[in-house]
Amino acid sequence: QVQLVESGGALVQPGGSLRLSCAASGSIANTDAMGWERQAPGKQRELVAHMPMVGSTHYSDSVKGRFTISRDVAKNMVYLQMNNLKPEDTAIYYCYAHRGVSEYWGQGTQVTVSS
Repeated sequence: QVQLVESGGALVQPGGSLRLSCAASGSIANTDAMGWERQAPGKQRELVAHMPMVGSTHYSDSVKGRFTISRDVAKNMVYLQMNNLKPEDTAIYYCYAHRGVSEYWGQGTQVTVSS
């Protein structure tokens, strides 16, 4: 079992930056992949960034070049650095972990981009 807790969501102006954090209860070194998804009001949940433990990181086209996912295995943390934020980035952001056939999700953190 992996418990995930996101933090760092806030209200930010367009063009601003935020860093989201995801704290895992267990070792993320035992996961196959971790990542972030988001869900905007009235829309389906979409992938933002996916980082396998082995292999290349994947970003959605809408955030490529602006968002960066990273991890600190020693601290069991995953981060999402978000730069040049746009109003369309407004959503609840969820951290997830994959381990074998299991998926684990956090409770989400709200990001609002508005002037």
